[in-house]
Amino acid sequence: MGSPLQAATATTAHVRPASASGLILPGLLLGVGLGGFVDGILLHQVLQWHHMLTSEGSYPATTVAGLEVNTLWDGLFHAATFIATASGLLILASRVGSGLAWSTRMLVGLLLAGWGSFNLVEGVVDHHILGIHHVKADTPVLDLAFLGFGAILLLGGLALARRGEREANAS
Repeated sequence: MGSPLQAATATTAHVRPASASGLILPGLLLGVGLGGFVDGILLHQVLQWHHMLTSEGSYPATTVAGLEVNTLWDGLFHAATFIATASGLLILASRVGSGLAWSTRMLVGLLLAGWGSFNLVEGVVDHHILGIHHVKADTPVLDLAFLGFGAILLLGGLALARRGEREANAS
């Protein structure tokens, strides 16, 4: 039959301590997708502040030809954010029921960190290195605000994820 220690270990072995490691990839992918969707829907489509290539001189948003190219690239951008989101959901779904203890706070923190990572990478690469577009061409300070918002999301999200991990481990 075994010792009481073996019996206790057997009954609790299926629940592992909470660890963000099992949620890092899906949480960050979902956050990248969320950040991309907010950027694409709000800044590209609703406010129409920019499109993917509006700062590239050959594709102005003021001509039909320029809008056609920008719409194509905006669509490819949305396809990439959809792939990130779907991948995050599939990975997360594969881990449900795995015995990994985790909290909603941990997942939300990782989503925010992914969104912040998206803003930082997209902002540095597209706005500053490649210069293919800016948040709003006539308001350069918004590029810095976009980066600042990304840094706040990243740092706040990581802090929230750590807090959620500690809470899950305490329960």
